Amino acid sequence: MTRTRRTATAVVLALVLPLPVVAAAPAPATAPPVHRARAASDAAVSPAELPAPTGPYAVDRDILHLVDQHRQDPWVPSAGQRQLMVSVYYPARPGTGGPAPYMTTEAARLMLQLKIPGTTIPPEAVSETRTWSHTGAIPRHGRYPLILLSPGFTMPRTEITSLAEDLASRGYVVALVDHTYENSGTTFPDGRTLTCVVCDDPDTYPPEAIEDSRAKDLSFVINELTDRRHPSWRYAHLIDGRRIGMAGHSLGGASAVPTMAHDKRVRAGVDLDGTLFSPVPEDGLGGRPFLMIGHPVGTHEDPSWTAAWSRLSGWKRWLTVTGSNHGSFTDIPVLADKLGIPEPPGTTLSAQRAVDLTRTYVTAFFDLHLRGIPEPILNGPTPAYPEVTFHPQ
Repeated sequence: MTRTRRTATAVVLALVLPLPVVAAAPAPATAPPVHRARAASDAAVSPAELPAPTGPYAVDRDILHLVDQHRQDPWVPSAGQRQLMVSVYYPARPGTGGPAPYMTTEAARLMLQLKIPGTTIPPEAVSETRTWSHTGAIPRHGRYPLILLSPGFTMPRTEITSLAEDLASRGYVVALVDHTYENSGTTFPDGRTLTCVVCDDPDTYPPEAIEDSRAKDLSFVINELTDRRHPSWRYAHLIDGRRIGMAGHSLGGASAVPTMAHDKRVRAGVDLDGTLFSPVPEDGLGGRPFLMIGHPVGTHEDPSWTAAWSRLSGWKRWLTVTGSNHGSFTDIPVLADKLGIPEPPGTTLSAQRAVDLTRTYVTAFFDLHLRGIPEPILNGPTPAYPEVTFHPQ
C-alpha cells in the first residue's frame, strides 16, 4: 500500500525501536524489512518514558473488548462477529489507581517481528514503556466530550498514547481503537493476540476498503459508548454524546473523512499526516470543521489534500510542520530519542517539540469546536510555533 505523501510506515517504525538502524529512504508500506546494525547490547535496552500530560487532571485508562453483533469481520469472515479492543482514557481523581502498562509483551513481540524480522530486541523494551495513565482510578465528576483516535496502518493503537493521555488530562474522554487484523498484534482478554492479516498482502485490500471498515468500527464504538440503556463502558455517564470528535494518524487520520461522511454525530475531525484515499464528498462534510496537519512533501502538494481542501465547506485549516516526518505526530520520536535512534533524514524537530506541537494544535482544535473556547493559535502563524505554516484559505 503506497502513500503519496508519506514516509513508509514500515521504515518509520524501525526508527522507534531501541536499536540502531541504517537510515532508509521513503518507500511503500510494503517495502522489504529495514536492515539494521547489529547491537551487542540488545538485551540491556531499557524501556522509554512518554512525556507527562500537560492538563490539570489525572488520567485513568480502561480497556474494553467490544463485539459487533451485527457485523461479520471484514478481513477474516471465519472469525465471526467483528471484535475490537479499545483503550478508554478519562479524567480521574489524583492518587487513585495503579500504573497502566503501555502494551502487552506479546503484542510488542509481534510488532518487532513484523517490522524487523530476526531482531533480538527484547519485547519488554517496548511493552514496558512508562505511561502516565492509571488503572482502577476513581473518575472525576463531570461530563466530557468524546474523542475517537485511530492509529496508522500496521500500527498498534499504542502509537498515539501520548496524545490520548494529554487529551484526557485536559478534560476529554478518549477512545483509542485497535482495528483488528490491521495492525501487528491485538491482544484480547482470553490471552490471544491476533496478527495483521491485511499486512500479509496489502495489495489485496484497497486502502479505501480499510478506511470504510474503520468508519464502521468507529461508529460502532460510538454506539457502544453512548447507548443510554446498555452502554459497554461502566463510566459512560461521563460522556457528552452531543460533543464527539475524531482524530487519527496516517490511515487512521484519513479514516476521519468516511467516518464523518457516514456518521453525523462526529462533529469535528483531524487528519495527522494521512493521505485521503476516500475523498471528501463533493458536497463536503456538512460544514463540519476539519484540520489537516502534515510534514513537508517537497515542491508538490498531496493531490488528495488539495482535492479535499476545495471541497471542505466549513471551518478548515491545513498546517505543515517544518522539520517533521511521518512519525512526528505519534509516540515514535519520543521513543526514538530516548533510546538513541536517529530520525529519518531531514528531521529537525525534536521529539519533545513534536509531541508538544501535536498536542497543542489538536487540543486547540477540539477546544474550539467542541467547547466553544476561542483559540487564537488556529487563526494563523505565531512566533510560539514558527515551524507551523498555514495553507492559504
